[in-house]
Amino acid sequence: MPPIVLFNKPYGVLCQFSAQAGRKTLKDFLSQPDIYPAGRLDADSEGLVVLTSDGPLQHRISDPANKMPKTYLVQVEGVATEAALDQLRSGIALGDFMSREAKARAIDEPTWLWLRTPPVRVRRFIPTSWIEVTLREGKNRQIRRMTAAVGLPTLRLIRYAVGDWTLEGIDPGHWRELAIEVPYSGGIQNVALKRQPFRARHVIGRAIPHPLKRKKP
Repeated sequence: MPPIVLFNKPYGVLCQFSAQAGRKTLKDFLSQPDIYPAGRLDADSEGLVVLTSDGPLQHRISDPANKMPKTYLVQVEGVATEAALDQLRSGIALGDFMSREAKARAIDEPTWLWLRTPPVRVRRFIPTSWIEVTLREGKNRQIRRMTAAVGLPTLRLIRYAVGDWTLEGIDPGHWRELAIEVPYSGGIQNVALKRQPFRARHVIGRAIPHPLKRKKP
C-alpha cells in the first residue's frame, strides 16, 4: 500500500525537496524516500501538503479534473461583506482565467491557530477579518488573486483540508503518515484511509478542530 504523508508546512518553507541556498525546503522536515507533493503550496502560505510515493495517486489528488475540494482559512485586510463573499462564490474574472464557483463564508479568527513567524503585518487603523474558502481547482496564487479582486487583500493563507484529509492534530513542521488502499477502479473518493498511531516525535500539540464542524451563527 502506498503511503500518504500529511505535512503542516510552515510559512517560508519551499514546497520542494531540492536544496536552495538560504531557504528551508521539505527535505528539512521529511526523510521518507521517494515521496512527492500532490499539489504545491506557495512559500508564503502555510498548512496542509499531501505527499505520496504513488504517481497515479498523486495525479488523482492534484488534477483539477477530479474536483477534489481544498479548504483554506484566509485572513484578509478589510471587512468581508456578504457582497464580497457572493463574488467569491459565483466566480471572478482574473484576466487569464475565470475562477469556478467556490464556497466562501466569514468565520471568527481561529482560536487554535499558531502564531506565524514572522508575524503578519497589519495596518493600525485598517480592520482585518477571516474567511473560509473551498475550491475545486488550484491555479497559481488563486486565493490571493480572488480576494484582491474583491477588495480584500490576503494577509495570511492556511490550507486546512484536501478532500477529507485535514491538519487536525498536526503542528507546523510536523507530519502524520497514513496507509491507504486504492481500489482498482473508481475515483479518488473511493480511497479508503487507515489511520496509523501518532508518532510522538513527529506529531505533538493540541488537536485542531475542523472549522466546517462549527455551528453557523
